Amino acid sequence: MNLEKLKKIKNRYEALAVEVVNPAVIAKGSEWTKLVKEHAELEPVVVSYDALAKTDAEIEDAKELLKDPSMRELAEIELEELKERRQKIFDELRVLLLPKDPRDGKDVLMEIRAGAGGDEAALFGNRLMRMYKMYAAANRWKVEDIDVNYTELDGVKEAVFSISGSNVFSKLKFESGVHRVQRVPATETQGRVHTSTVTVAVLAEAEEVAVEINEKDLKIDTYRAGGAGGQHVNRTDSAVRITHIPTGIIVQCQDERSQLKNRDKAMRALRAKMYDMLQSKADAEYAKDRKNQVGTGDRSERIRTYNFPQGRVTDHRIGMTIYSLDNFMEGDIGEMLEALRIADQQAKLEG
Repeated sequence: MNLEKLKKIKNRYEALAVEVVNPAVIAKGSEWTKLVKEHAELEPVVVSYDALAKTDAEIEDAKELLKDPSMRELAEIELEELKERRQKIFDELRVLLLPKDPRDGKDVLMEIRAGAGGDEAALFGNRLMRMYKMYAAANRWKVEDIDVNYTELDGVKEAVFSISGSNVFSKLKFESGVHRVQRVPATETQGRVHTSTVTVAVLAEAEEVAVEINEKDLKIDTYRAGGAGGQHVNRTDSAVRITHIPTGIIVQCQDERSQLKNRDKAMRALRAKMYDMLQSKADAEYAKDRKNQVGTGDRSERIRTYNFPQGRVTDHRIGMTIYSLDNFMEGDIGEMLEALRIADQQAKLEG
């Protein structure tokens, strides 16, 4: 543990505490907001550091008591408890000092696409979209559809939607990958279990300043929105498709009746995809020496299996199985997400 680094963090925290109440700084608006955020992020580290220093002082006092024969037995018990407390604080500090993912506090765009399995894959894609939206609702996050392509059977061939709220990316970032479902389709007359796949991608939304997009590099097309069974059909060319020519990235939005609103949503999706492209290069380098691949976001990797006949869901990265699939599909996925977060932290500590 680098105590000098911890002292510098505490000094910075104390300096920020003075700055954020300075009227001249408060008047600067966005700059003050950044300082308040930095102060809040440093607080858990400083609290743990102070607790460590206090515990160390108490340990020294207990060692002094060992010299007194009449207090020796009590001092030994207290010393053992203090050492356990110190180790716990020490471990907490190690986690707090891990490099932060700059995307953790960001909103996300989620992409769900049906893979192998035809109509059954599309139907499960719709179930997954519903699952994430229910989890978002439980966290009081805001969900907006950007582009949802339904099938005749009410499946989802592909869907793009945004989720906004507090630390959304930090909670959902491990969901990227191939989700496999094993169940008997409604159209199966012999009762045979089929296996289908759906891919999920979680992209952190990027501010305009984070990704530079030249308007000259964009090809923007408008078209009439439509969908299976007449869904979302309108009679104006309100849907928008944007192609970023240098990268070949294509995004589209037909959720709104206003072409202007659809263009704005499509640009958000484009920024997120370009930001993700830049981040994926850094992630690939980081993952080279990682023993645990939880946080790599490899979308070609089968990460989870949903087995309906046995009522269980298994995450293959951490070997965790939950035997309440019905609840899981209703958005009760917090336990799994927390286990993935802890596994990722542990891998970083060991690596």
